[in-house]
Amino acid sequence: MNDNPLREGIASDRIPDPCTVVIFGASGDLTKRKLMPALYNLAVSRLLPPGFSVLGVARRPKPDEVFRAEQHEGVSQFSRRKPVEEVLWNDFAQGVGYVQGSFDDAATYVSLRERLEHLDRTRNTRGNRVFYLSTPPAEFSGIVRGLAGAGLIADRKDTSRFSRVVLEKPFGVDLHSAEALDTDLHQVLSESQLYRIDHYLGKEAVQNMLAFRFGNAIFEPLWNRAHIDHVQITVAEDIGVEGRGKFYEKAGTLRDIVQNHLIQLLALAAMEAPVAFDANAVRDEKVKVLRALRPLSREDVYRYTVRGQYHPGGVSGKAVPGYREEPDVSPTSRTETFCAFKFYVDNWRWHGVPFYIRAGKRLARRITDVSVHFKAVPHRLFADSPAEDNVLALRIQPDEGITLRFASKVPGPRNLLRPVNMEFRYGAAFGGSGPEAYERLLLDVMLGEATLFTRSDEVRTSWEHFSPILDGWREGPEPEPYAAGTWGPASAEALLTRDGRRWRRL
Repeated sequence: MNDNPLREGIASDRIPDPCTVVIFGASGDLTKRKLMPALYNLAVSRLLPPGFSVLGVARRPKPDEVFRAEQHEGVSQFSRRKPVEEVLWNDFAQGVGYVQGSFDDAATYVSLRERLEHLDRTRNTRGNRVFYLSTPPAEFSGIVRGLAGAGLIADRKDTSRFSRVVLEKPFGVDLHSAEALDTDLHQVLSESQLYRIDHYLGKEAVQNMLAFRFGNAIFEPLWNRAHIDHVQITVAEDIGVEGRGKFYEKAGTLRDIVQNHLIQLLALAAMEAPVAFDANAVRDEKVKVLRALRPLSREDVYRYTVRGQYHPGGVSGKAVPGYREEPDVSPTSRTETFCAFKFYVDNWRWHGVPFYIRAGKRLARRITDVSVHFKAVPHRLFADSPAEDNVLALRIQPDEGITLRFASKVPGPRNLLRPVNMEFRYGAAFGGSGPEAYERLLLDVMLGEATLFTRSDEVRTSWEHFSPILDGWREGPEPEPYAAGTWGPASAEALLTRDGRRWRRL
């Protein structure tokens, strides 16, 4: 536990009602790498209720003891707290079990119901359940119908117990499929029972965007078209598809990163202050931003969007294969591994201010960054000094923090200016970066707190913008090649240089 005095009062003391978390697809990497370590860390932080239980559901036959041992190995390897506290783990593991079965077999849900009823009796979980669907989206509807058919979904009007369903991205692959899935799920579940998870929203640095904007009087008066020239958002990864070629061939960077993670960052950067920090108020303001995004016509798709695909290159002195040489990828693939966009938010605050966003694989470094570029001074008093933007940058990962770049006089007899940085880093200020995203998000689901989850109309409005882009790309030329280890194709640079701007050096 961290004993840094600066963290006093930061940890939450909210503890949910007794419940069981059921993880469908529990034999996958997400459970071992993220979900179980997150639940273990909540236990270490004393934020789980008495009798808390976990049931994994997957197709492979497996005794409870084997499942527990596998999860212990995952926690040992991937938890942010090491080593594992064995006494605490043994207590936690008493509530961990496994149910074997196919998701399309009614018998699976009968077995699951029996195990859940047993936990209600022996661990007093009171019929409260969180169903986490760590499965391909094609399985979502079938699993929800199976749960409903076995009587495992509490009536939405039943206040004595709760049933909540967590859905991993992607939610649909275009507007039509997202609407069809949404309609299907709402036949069984109310919107208040659906939690569409985006782990980016659980990151402390992302949540701090709202705190920074609306908790400080310094910057909010400047946060508009009168003072801001443009905004840049980058979500860059230095790795390739890492053996996920089959998935990526269907997804691509737009579906994998832009339509969810990146567009959420844009909404948080551009939204108005909510009337309260609660689920509906915050999400109402995000939806307003998405509705204000200027739609791209077919001609605009070719002018204001860029898509690329990494080709062989050198990274840290080592040659790496191109995307088409990755396992399970077609040698003639047209899937994008990089994309960049120029958007406008057509409302009173942002009219005329471009938002440049980009995301990609095999780029020069791993970084997620939101930078606000302020307008130049109206009159240059220091003509001998090169003009430099004032920039406010919010670093989401790694090394979470905030940087403000401004001009300062160079010591000496001449009036020369040089840009300098003022920096805040989470690790230095708070003795660490805090809980990982899945810890916060899983706790919020158990508490019924939906602020950091995506609402139905957010998903639909986002797809209304991106489905036409996908249609335009389908009919357009192949993705532009770029060498692995660079910052993407040349057209991404041209997207800004033709406006007299450039991407921030990261």
